[in-house]
Amino acid sequence: MTEPVAPPADRPRTLEEAKAWMIDRTGRQNHPMNNLSLEDTAPVVEALTGLDGESWVAAWRPAGEAAWQLAVTAEEAGDLVEARRQYLRAHGYFFLGRFPCPNHPAKLECAQREREAYLKAGALFDAPVQRITVPFGGQEGEGDEVVFLYRRPAGVERPPVIVMWGGVDAWKEQMTAACNLALAKGFATIALDGPGTGESPLRGVPGAERQFLPVFDWLDRQDDLAPGKPGCLGRSFGGYWATRLAYLHQDRIAAAVNWGGGAHYMFQRDWILRSRHPESYLMELVETRMRMLGAATEEEYAQFFERLSLLNEGLLDGPNAPLLLVNGREDQQCPVADIDLLLDHGQPKAVRMFPGGHMGPTPQTLPTIIDWLCATVREAQP
Repeated sequence: MTEPVAPPADRPRTLEEAKAWMIDRTGRQNHPMNNLSLEDTAPVVEALTGLDGESWVAAWRPAGEAAWQLAVTAEEAGDLVEARRQYLRAHGYFFLGRFPCPNHPAKLECAQREREAYLKAGALFDAPVQRITVPFGGQEGEGDEVVFLYRRPAGVERPPVIVMWGGVDAWKEQMTAACNLALAKGFATIALDGPGTGESPLRGVPGAERQFLPVFDWLDRQDDLAPGKPGCLGRSFGGYWATRLAYLHQDRIAAAVNWGGGAHYMFQRDWILRSRHPESYLMELVETRMRMLGAATEEEYAQFFERLSLLNEGLLDGPNAPLLLVNGREDQQCPVADIDLLLDHGQPKAVRMFPGGHMGPTPQTLPTIIDWLCATVREAQP
């Protein structure tokens, strides 16, 4: 297998370095290359002529459209297993086509196709995906609804619930593995986009945790779900929002997991400079974070990031819902010092560190998280 070439900290990857990185991550089935096989990925990677938006989409989208047509043909023939497989392949291609964020018109089109392909596949899951919208009281310039993907475990009359979301580039359509593990434990799942991403109605700025409240309100109205509060899982940057909810809305959630997100040090200028081109990120990390924040310049990016500090906001010594903190020991995107900071303040928290970089990607990581979260939610049920 080709070894990835980590770029110097002061520059992005070249095209050839990016190709090697993608092939390596596909072989290991690590994000963002974990939705397709190496057989599917390698020809597209080889054909890439550039990392700019137009060249990028020109490679990935045709492969997605071809898989979509295979799915349609299989569905018309009544082969729903093959249709599901091909729609998931199409979703994987379209996801990469808009990756890491739709900062180009062609990428924006891929983002829409990604959602369409995922819903077509999700309708054929054993626990089908339902797309639900709830009203959101957005302020000027914000949206008026929150969109989430809802699934129920078969044979469970009143399941408890796990609510989950991703980071700046992994959105609700990338939460399938976590949903499947929770469903297998008898939990219903809700996947939504984190603030400033996907179909979120607002930017990822302080106060954006209010986008989760209409979802919790919706859960309170469902008589076919278990009484009690849901558990929350925030992945990557989404771990920040899980932590924020645990402090500001501990009355609404049973427990939360911060899986690779920041609290204070991540948002400081020295870390912003050090983490511009981490080994764990393919390209355009700064641009993707800027889009999430709604920042027009890098100076605005730094200023907006500083405002996210939970320490400066004075939250860390207050009460919080039960928290599990998870990361990789060598993370270059989010400093592990933020975990130490959270441990040094307020109430005790649970911690699980894994080897490796951002989020500690091992075969045991996600199962460990889901085991803890489901057990903690069940213990909190009335």
